[in-house]
Amino acid sequence: MTTELKADCQLCSTISRTNGEDPIGTARHSDVWIILERSLPWIPDRLMADPVIQPIFMLMKKLHEEKGVNLVPMLIAPDAEYSRSGDNRVIYYQHPNSAFSQYQKQEFLVPSDRQIALVTALLNHPDNLSEFESFRQQSESIRDIMVCTHGNVDVACARFGFPIYDRLQKDYSSDRLRVWRCSHFGGHQFAPTLVDLPTGQFWGHLEADVLDTLVYRQGEVKKLRSFYRGWAGLSQFGQIVDRELWMRYGWPWLHYLRSEIAGDRDQSEFPDWVELRLEFAAPDNSDRGGYEARVEAIGSVKTMRQSGGELTEVKQYRVTKCERY
Repeated sequence: MTTELKADCQLCSTISRTNGEDPIGTARHSDVWIILERSLPWIPDRLMADPVIQPIFMLMKKLHEEKGVNLVPMLIAPDAEYSRSGDNRVIYYQHPNSAFSQYQKQEFLVPSDRQIALVTALLNHPDNLSEFESFRQQSESIRDIMVCTHGNVDVACARFGFPIYDRLQKDYSSDRLRVWRCSHFGGHQFAPTLVDLPTGQFWGHLEADVLDTLVYRQGEVKKLRSFYRGWAGLSQFGQIVDRELWMRYGWPWLHYLRSEIAGDRDQSEFPDWVELRLEFAAPDNSDRGGYEARVEAIGSVKTMRQSGGELTEVKQYRVTKCERY
């Protein structure tokens, strides 16, 4: 075995994949995304000293603690094709107030000294956004794929994430699709992992031969089943049910408006079973209804959440009931 292969065997992603860990249910349930353009390297000391990032992160933390909003902060690296010298990009994705299929997007290119004021307006004072209209970008129709290459957090993300980023950037980027290097968003053991926005789909353990299916959203959806981490609009167990319904309905399911209603569950930290309802409506309202579902643990596998860390046992789940009402 070469030195490189020996090193790979200590990476969390290699262990997770080898042991057959199913990534479904690991998407980060999110109400709001704040995405800031910041140059590399993203090392802790540099980020802690950044006069813009720290106040924004504290603002987000306060909003989560006081109002329970699930916020995801993310950094993206400047790109020669997309970026503009002297300005910093801020992308804001927000969960609509009702059932939805994708996040609402706002994007701005502002001087660095205006970023804190802009994020404050986006999060707390939307009436003040009129001050930033001249910086607004008309990018609502542009899809953003965020690939984690944040090796300072976990080496697996650089080792496996960068080649997938490079392939996507060279072969798939267009005037309607941007591909970014981004900071970590959890799930290092699923590297290479990415977030597809505005839909909010998480992917992991990606391989080059599934990228056509993922990007172009055509072909057999079952080909993507084992790579799907879930949809950020639902809870862990809602994501598991949502994948089953996607497998049934195919690609049109991604456009259905969905919402989740919690039901009974085993009250342990890692439950053996959970019941919920998932309600849906076709975009043209031609089909609507709901499913009563039950998700049960079917065993466990060993995984490693951080490269070089300890092995841990994680439950694996499957949908045992999914009936339309």
